[in-house]
Amino acid sequence: MVTLRRRLEMNARYLGALLRRFRTTVLMAVLLFGLMPLVYRVRHVMPDGHPVSLGKALRHVYFLLYGQPSLDVDDNLLMLFDMIIPPVGIAVLVDGVVRFAYLFFAKHRQDKEWFEVIAEAFKGHVVVCGAGRVGYRVVAQLRALGKDVVVVEKREEATFVAVLRDEQVPLLIDDIRSPQCLPRTNVKKAAAIVCATDDDLANLNIALDARRMNPDIRVVIRLFDDDLVAKVRDTFKAEALSSSSLAAPAMALAALDPRIIHSFRIGTHLMVVSVFEARDGLPGMTISDVRDRFGGLALSMRGKGDSSEKLHPTGQTRIAPGDVLTLQAEYEDYRKLRVFTQEPEAPVYAPRTEVMV
Repeated sequence: MVTLRRRLEMNARYLGALLRRFRTTVLMAVLLFGLMPLVYRVRHVMPDGHPVSLGKALRHVYFLLYGQPSLDVDDNLLMLFDMIIPPVGIAVLVDGVVRFAYLFFAKHRQDKEWFEVIAEAFKGHVVVCGAGRVGYRVVAQLRALGKDVVVVEKREEATFVAVLRDEQVPLLIDDIRSPQCLPRTNVKKAAAIVCATDDDLANLNIALDARRMNPDIRVVIRLFDDDLVAKVRDTFKAEALSSSSLAAPAMALAALDPRIIHSFRIGTHLMVVSVFEARDGLPGMTISDVRDRFGGLALSMRGKGDSSEKLHPTGQTRIAPGDVLTLQAEYEDYRKLRVFTQEPEAPVYAPRTEVMV
């Protein structure tokens, strides 16, 4: 949820980016409506012998934009201004004011120029390429962390395009591989780019282009080909993630043991997160005892009958019968803990050489 303060801050930054982009128009407006009326005020004399009022001078300048002067001037300099102001005003000022007003008041039309302006207002933001399920979840997590995000998606009919627009996330419909697409995201000032399309080649091309434009940018690439992951990490110095590699351990272990709520790899180590209810063995031990004996890190603990969990219980906390602990451990340590608590032994994990598919 965007707070009022953050919304005001975003609008102020957007207005600043607009003013920078239309600085020529702003300067012309100041000269035209600030300086020109003063010149007419000083040099033009009304039939009654008095100088023209500032209000009438301003009205004269305004109507000159439409070729309809309201004063009959006979000063050579003023007559020159009468001829110059209409074409200059129409060519520069009117066009600029109309475009400025359009971009400021029609921010939710999501056209390319609007997107480019709002991206210019960001610094240290994250560019997310792809508005599918993965891209949307990445955007949701980044926004929850308070990061500015811009999204690029090739297809208007992509799954989460409408949702992102409803949530007022800057979104550009464009081919990310086109020469002008990445520059529109202000990638030169971005902190990171997440390549989350469903095309490995497109993700690699995006990453290479982003690194060329911004050598310091952090690159995260989603790849379907597991064989590319290690190569990209080693040679490109980017964080490459395979959806199948991330999902496979969790799906396999969930099929064998519904108590395992999460699993992941750290190098060659298979780590699991599971829930234990303190029955046999655990009551009377402290959190430090579980860690030192079984390598289990207590992520949370809920006392018997309690409705809320306590995150990261201290090592001196003693476990009572009926307490529920969420523990993280290497899979082999998890198996030992199950044996210690008199539960059925978990399957043996025997890693073997994987065939890349």
